[in-house]
Amino acid sequence: MEEIKVKLSNSQAKFCVVVSRFNELFTRMLLEGCLDELLRLGVREENIRVVWTPGAFEIPLVAKRCARKADAVICLAVIIRGETPHFDFVSAETAKGIAQTSLELEKPIVYGVITADAMDQAVDRAGSKLGNRGRDSARTAVEMVNLMESLG
Repeated sequence: MEEIKVKLSNSQAKFCVVVSRFNELFTRMLLEGCLDELLRLGVREENIRVVWTPGAFEIPLVAKRCARKADAVICLAVIIRGETPHFDFVSAETAKGIAQTSLELEKPIVYGVITADAMDQAVDRAGSKLGNRGRDSARTAVEMVNLMESLG
């Protein structure tokens, strides 16, 4: 039996963080957690690029373009349910677009998107009670870059 485990550090890989400007109060917290974790895992600052989009819906297209110059792309957004079905469309299409891009390019495109029914849930997931989705996404990106490299 072969078992593949990879280290959780990488000083050579290039990462792009694509972050939504909509709900910036929360997305900035995700970005700070993400950047802090990437640096903690040995990623060199010059190997990190941050690109802002107007909203979550635009993230898949920008992630696909950014993936040309990165080993992994980390997508950060916060989508909070409102009174219309807009939340359902944006969250579904953002998730589908990120997954499709990752599969199409065979490259880690990490889903660091918070979908919340209310503001308090967003606060909890952006750095309060339930950790920081940006930090978690950084760890996932580094691990996936190393795993894809191990798989050849």
